[in-house]
Amino acid sequence: MNNSILIGQYFEAKSIFHRLDPRSKIICISVIMLSFITLETITSYIAATLLVFLLLRLSNIPLKIFLKGLKPLIFILSFTFLYHLFLTKGTTVIWSWNFIHITLEGLIQGIRFVWRIILLVLVASFLTLTTKPLSLAAGLEKLLAPLSKLHLPVEQLSLMIVIAIRFIPTILQELDRILLAQKARGFDINALPIHKRLFAYIPMLVPLLFTTVQRAEQLTYAIDARAYGNGKGRTRYIELQFQKIDYQIISSTLLIALAFVLLKLGGI
Repeated sequence: MNNSILIGQYFEAKSIFHRLDPRSKIICISVIMLSFITLETITSYIAATLLVFLLLRLSNIPLKIFLKGLKPLIFILSFTFLYHLFLTKGTTVIWSWNFIHITLEGLIQGIRFVWRIILLVLVASFLTLTTKPLSLAAGLEKLLAPLSKLHLPVEQLSLMIVIAIRFIPTILQELDRILLAQKARGFDINALPIHKRLFAYIPMLVPLLFTTVQRAEQLTYAIDARAYGNGKGRTRYIELQFQKIDYQIISSTLLIALAFVLLKLGGI
């Protein structure tokens, strides 16, 4: 895994989470991410952080891999923090200059949002790092199966979602190739100031979009060549089946989510 984007990549390891049914992982991760939206107090944030690092530890995936995946988010995290720092109104001013005022409320709000984003990204990358793309597609298809009664193309929808997730690192790798090609021609975008660097990325969107569409077309031909069709009625070599550990993990996740809700209601 040479790319720093973790979402969409799979890391082979021996852990309890790698052996879980993909449906249980999707359910648990969704519940955990929804419960993180309720975080407000410092106690709840600390509890959520301990929970995330416990999951990362039990996954047997090196922590440096997860931390490396946060590097591309530095700009977004910085922008989010500065946005709340300077634009959040409050009563306790800790620094001011002319019309610029930094309040304690803005500082706390910026830290909260950045903290929450980091936790959500780590949890989302945990799902794809411990689940193979085909297993993830099968799990989504099984979970969305009831929607087929509403004549929704469940098989195509689940396959489309997984392909979109899987293509995230592929597109970024293509962007790296374009940047290396520009650097070989004497144009180093990293040497430019930040405000000029943002505008320098715009001309690169055209070749990136072209190669992405080209890859999508090749993938379409590959799917048609394998007679995948719309995916209906296809059988699988390995059928998904819940085990005892899956029910235990789901039950534990629901209890954890309930605990976060109680922390919010109690203001703890």
